Amino acid sequence: MFKGELIERIKILKEEKGILILAHYYVDGIIQELADFVGDSYYLSKIAKDRKENIILFCGVSFMGESAKILSPHKKVIVPTLDAKCPMAFMVNEEKVNEIKTNYDDLAVVCYINSTAEIKGFSDVCVTSSNAYNIVKNLKEKNIYFIPDNNLGRYLATKLPNKNFIFNEGYCPIHQNLKKDDILKVKEVHKNAEILVHPECKLEVLELASFIGSTSGIIDYATKSEGDEFIICTEMGILHELITKNPFKKFHSVIPEQICPDMKKITLEAVYNALNTLTPEILLEKHIEMKAVKSLEKMHELGR
Repeated sequence: MFKGELIERIKILKEEKGILILAHYYVDGIIQELADFVGDSYYLSKIAKDRKENIILFCGVSFMGESAKILSPHKKVIVPTLDAKCPMAFMVNEEKVNEIKTNYDDLAVVCYINSTAEIKGFSDVCVTSSNAYNIVKNLKEKNIYFIPDNNLGRYLATKLPNKNFIFNEGYCPIHQNLKKDDILKVKEVHKNAEILVHPECKLEVLELASFIGSTSGIIDYATKSEGDEFIICTEMGILHELITKNPFKKFHSVIPEQICPDMKKITLEAVYNALNTLTPEILLEKHIEMKAVKSLEKMHELGR
């Protein structure tokens, strides 16, 4: 099937079946254009919860579909493929969480939304990169076990010195691979470019930043900035929205490997097949769902 025909069939199926399509900024631009809403994980999780549609196609990695299902258990949540997974989401386990809980009093287990449903169930509250600072700042507990992302946890620790952070060794391979020296090489060529950095990057990269923020934060900053040239330190799917909103500004990547292979598993063919068959569906065991919903609901409550 040709690309144009696929796109038309997707539009027809979406309307016929009343399906809400959500897409993360990291999926291919053509998928973003077909979506009803495009955004970061916090925004999309809220949309999935608040919209009236009973069938949701979530174009992103598996934990995003899980979060939508947890918050809306009565809705049918499908994803283009179950093979699109976030490696960082699996870089912590129940045994490690229990070990830390045993060793620390006055402890809150703070779980980055980039995590499995099981891990959310062992946590006190979920956060995203856009709301983590405000939520952690307002927690009554002094000790914070931040999982699974080591880099976002260390960034928050620099902003909240009154909290005692215990770090996990998880990381996003794409952000972890962005190095200070590589960014400086790009900056040497584009001397006037501002450096926009996602907080999943290492501290040495964050120290170079003109701005640190979530995917939506980076897009907002670049759009409002009087500057016209930017070095982008996050997954390059974000370029679609950046260029759409800022066609006369220039955006530069750092390295060719700045692409998440799992996000790119969300293809037009996969989207069409999911809409056509309403599979694969996100299905969670009830006890996992009931435990995980508490941390996500607390995120939305504190995130207000």
